[in-house]
Amino acid sequence: MPDILITNDDGIHAAGLRALVAGLAGMGTISVVAPSAERSAAAQSLTVRHPIFCEQIAEREWSIEGTPADAMMVALHRLFPKPPDLVVSGINRGPNLGENVFYSGTVGAATEAVINHVPAIAISLAHRGEGFVYDHAARFARQLGELILQEGLPAGVLLNVNVPLEWKGQVRITRQSAKVTRTVLQEGADPRGRTYYWLNEERLTGPLDPQSDYACVFDGHISVTPIELERTHEPSLNHLSHWADLLKASFRG
Repeated sequence: MPDILITNDDGIHAAGLRALVAGLAGMGTISVVAPSAERSAAAQSLTVRHPIFCEQIAEREWSIEGTPADAMMVALHRLFPKPPDLVVSGINRGPNLGENVFYSGTVGAATEAVINHVPAIAISLAHRGEGFVYDHAARFARQLGELILQEGLPAGVLLNVNVPLEWKGQVRITRQSAKVTRTVLQEGADPRGRTYYWLNEERLTGPLDPQSDYACVFDGHISVTPIELERTHEPSLNHLSHWADLLKASFRG
């Protein structure tokens, strides 16, 4: 039986995580290690200035007072004698598309797993507002997880999955979209006159890359985006190579 670890960034009691636990039941030995409360947009941040508290709250379930990446650190380096066969992070309440991949705690937890050589999926329900229903996303996570356990994933690659609330039946392998939103800061003042800002975003007008995650989800289909951890831009290794001598000479001068 495979060992499967479930985590998220919405908190260990979040509806999306609970749907995932139910959806993967019987697929293997299921463990849950997740933040004690919502830590959305934590990316891959770690807690370094105070302890990370860990509490077992049920059989094979641990609540972590920390970030999603903290939860993975504790799980992979302290709680289990051997690494799990698969990490599934989610189901996130809302999409993780385009540039949001860089901020997402859901993706951050999966990234931490892959850094530690464990195959991982980050899965999100690409919906905003009310009426979240996670069952079909959980079923898809199970189907995809079974495929990964059978065929594996390339080293250093995680899958970022976005499932629309109303699925039209297709699954597409997509690329991460370029930024298609504008950051909006809504300004206000508290009773003491201190300025504050609410972060928000607006979609920019214009065509979408038809091969992108955004275009796929907007068409009502499931997007599966393979994300590589290696960020070195190979062409620049050659293109910028002469800079090393220029910088050395300039620094000495």
